[in-house]
Amino acid sequence: MEKSKMVDIIALIVVIVAFAIPLATGLIGAAPEGGSAAEYAQILGIWTLIPPILALLLAFLTRNVILSLFLGVLSGAWMLALLGGDILGAIGGAFFGSTEYFIGTLADRWNAGIIMQVLVIGALIALITRMGGMRAVAETVARHAKGPRTAQLATWIMGFVIFFDDYANALIVGPIMRPVCDKFRISRERLAYIVDSTAAPIAGIFVISTWIGTELVNINEGLAIAGITGVSAYSIFIDTIPYRFYNILALFFVFASAMLLREYGPMLTAELRARRTGATVRPGSEVEKDDDAVPAEDQDICKEDHAVVATSKKAPANIWNAIIPVGVLIVSALILFFTNGAEAIMAGNGLISAEEFTQLGFFDSVREAYSSSDASIVLFQAALLACIVSIVMGFAQKIFTLKTGIETWAHGMKSMLYVCIILILAWSIGSIIGDLGTAHYLVGALSESLPMWIVPALIFIIAGIISFATGTAYGTMAILLPLVIPLAAAIAGFSTGTPDASIYSYIVVCSSGVLTGAIFGDHCSPISDTTILSSMGAGCSLIDHVDTQLWYALTIAAVVVIGYIIVGFGMNVWLTLLITMAILVGVLFVLGKRVPTWKPDEEKLVE
Repeated sequence: MEKSKMVDIIALIVVIVAFAIPLATGLIGAAPEGGSAAEYAQILGIWTLIPPILALLLAFLTRNVILSLFLGVLSGAWMLALLGGDILGAIGGAFFGSTEYFIGTLADRWNAGIIMQVLVIGALIALITRMGGMRAVAETVARHAKGPRTAQLATWIMGFVIFFDDYANALIVGPIMRPVCDKFRISRERLAYIVDSTAAPIAGIFVISTWIGTELVNINEGLAIAGITGVSAYSIFIDTIPYRFYNILALFFVFASAMLLREYGPMLTAELRARRTGATVRPGSEVEKDDDAVPAEDQDICKEDHAVVATSKKAPANIWNAIIPVGVLIVSALILFFTNGAEAIMAGNGLISAEEFTQLGFFDSVREAYSSSDASIVLFQAALLACIVSIVMGFAQKIFTLKTGIETWAHGMKSMLYVCIILILAWSIGSIIGDLGTAHYLVGALSESLPMWIVPALIFIIAGIISFATGTAYGTMAILLPLVIPLAAAIAGFSTGTPDASIYSYIVVCSSGVLTGAIFGDHCSPISDTTILSSMGAGCSLIDHVDTQLWYALTIAAVVVIGYIIVGFGMNVWLTLLITMAILVGVLFVLGKRVPTWKPDEEKLVE
């Protein structure tokens, strides 16, 4: 029997078992409809884990996050329907109940703002690309490359420039830097690694990106399930940034290895091959070295390559076509965060009273306003304003007609539909496990059995495994954050209300374990979209990219675990970062060997 058919059969068996267990355990009519989550947790016990476990198992087996999350929601609705009725009523109740969850998530103002924000930022990326702004930025950075060290650092810097979307990063940086890296005989495997390491790791920690919506949604879901009040998802997001050890260390490792020109493992083999033979692509790989091919002629239409648009031939190489729209996005977002938060506080909807707010100094008032702001609405408004500016600029420069500008804008939004579908399913399964009392059960089962210092490291490992198997950081965050935040709160001794400083800090650290662990797994998974796009953009074989990158990703992950354990024992996060960075530099000196430099002007290899 073919492997794919065997997997399908196993997945079907898993689904049947998940839906049959509630029937076999006497749950039919076991609780009145409308019972509390705590009551359901007591009645269901370990079976409250069925929806998230079903979603996880199916994600492992099918590699289809949408299907996995949908069946997880459906199984939860099935269990709720059975608890309050009979079998026949539960069949229809499961279907209609799940649709109510889908509709309910979209009816929420916060969720609607997140959806609009994600769509419009996707549109902005398409417009800037269409106007040639991305190309101009990339070419400007590339001009400063004078050797293999500066060529790699230029690629690394470009990852920071194109910070707001990992897809855009993977598909723009790689093609632009190919000729530069080929000139200095830098292997395509190394280029793909740099591109991949500056895609999701950067987008995941920047406050304005296509990632922040997903991250804020899942944090907010976890806070709601844990019963935490007086804390905003945005403030937790900001506070997790120093603890995103994998993101930060992945970026640092690229920088350190580029500066030292030291490699080890399969990457060393690839780099020595490229330097000594000029074969930047592994001989015999399926990648054809036709890298200087000119893109298809501009037909004033959008391409369907992962919803990325072709740069118009009418677009000048004008860096301002990127700087101005992105600048409008950033500046307007910074202003709107303050005004939106201040309005909420003055209306009595903030985290502090209006009277307290008026008595604060400038920096304190900015901090409190940002914490009280509605990030979903603010980022949507800022991105929409940047889109309007982009369309006006493109039209004024005769790069595209108004009609084509609107088409490009709509096409960019279409590129984010997959993310939006995952968001809706994520919100729904979060609501389901909240209503079933899954968090209440986990709190009771685990809060007294795990030492606090080890939990963040374990969360990072679990998130990495799930993300690696499923190939998606979004799905991993959607499944784990609604469970991890209430679990961390309970382990730290939280009951209800607003957590104190120590409990809040522990929740932040554990949340960061999910967020950065999800990116670690996604980073080295061969079925991850960013892994595939990074290899494609760099002109490298996917298998070659995975083989060379995996060694580095696992090295960094091992150091991250050490970092979380150190933090678990109370070490300052900034000192921890310095220690882990020093460890990685030591690894490069102990395991790595210096790669020779190719001087194209002299056609000479300097060992």
